[in-house]
Amino acid sequence: MYALRPERAVDYAEVEALLDLCFAPGRTALSSYRLREGVAPVPGLCLVLRDSFDVMVGAIRFWPVHVGDEDVLLLGPVAVHPTAQGEGLGGLLIREGLERAEMQGWSRVMLVGDEPYYRRFGFRKLEHVQMPPPTNPDRVLGLELEPGAWAGVEGPVTRDTSDNEAANQAWRSLGGRG
Repeated sequence: MYALRPERAVDYAEVEALLDLCFAPGRTALSSYRLREGVAPVPGLCLVLRDSFDVMVGAIRFWPVHVGDEDVLLLGPVAVHPTAQGEGLGGLLIREGLERAEMQGWSRVMLVGDEPYYRRFGFRKLEHVQMPPPTNPDRVLGLELEPGAWAGVEGPVTRDTSDNEAANQAWRSLGGRG
């Protein structure tokens, strides 16, 4: 039995430890992390999954970014503890996160990942969207939560520099840097 809920302040250190466990030590050097620096994740979309012993077995985060002048939701990272991988928990986190994103009014989502895996959720290669280097363009994927949401959206992906000081300050108080 698993419990899925929004990430809270008390979860921050455990989420970071899970991400360190699941990804290479240099994960924060990736271009997607540069887009997150100084920006708070989207409230209500960052989720954690705990097992019946209250051990964190999964987490997902979403971040606001821009492509051209358009608001876009950046999915990632998503992580599942190695002892729980292969149980469909990553898919559960992704589907739940996307459903919540749609309910919040987001129309498009992007990520950097393997298309064969993310295709099952509806993600496709974005031809005219450029992540900061050295991202492989074949790994830049998008999903429309509203039909036609990616039509005409192109250009470089940039940080969301909008003034959401309350969310950013709360994120920094947890130790968040992106």
